[in-house]
Amino acid sequence: MLNPGFQERVNTLQGAGFTVAQQPGGSVRVSRGVCAVDLKETGGALQVENRAGVAMGGEIAVLVDGGFQKFFRASSGKKKPALADELQALHAFEADLKEKLGLQSLYNEGLGTVSTLYQYDRVKDRDRGVPKRIWE
Repeated sequence: MLNPGFQERVNTLQGAGFTVAQQPGGSVRVSRGVCAVDLKETGGALQVENRAGVAMGGEIAVLVDGGFQKFFRASSGKKKPALADELQALHAFEADLKEKLGLQSLYNEGLGTVSTLYQYDRVKDRDRGVPKRIWE
């Protein structure tokens, strides 16, 4: 059996209830509800540009674990706290997307939502002598 092409995979996603929209630069934004991810064709193969996240003002905000709380952060710097409903939706979105595209699903990702970044406030700058205190 031949590997399906990029457009065939995009059509499969549309048929599975995902919304697909062309983006500048040749990428395709796939979304469902508040969740979205950008896909791109590279040499005839499908490439996921970044982890899936929540759509915020035309951007995709990725999940960041701050140690005390998870939140979504867009590339412009906008942040918002992650709500339980959004985390559940993101987990289901990623699982369904991987299933429809025939991508590898890892065990730890199957257990729950995986953050893109981990930024614990007590670890930040610890290798540079005395770290700046939160109140400074």
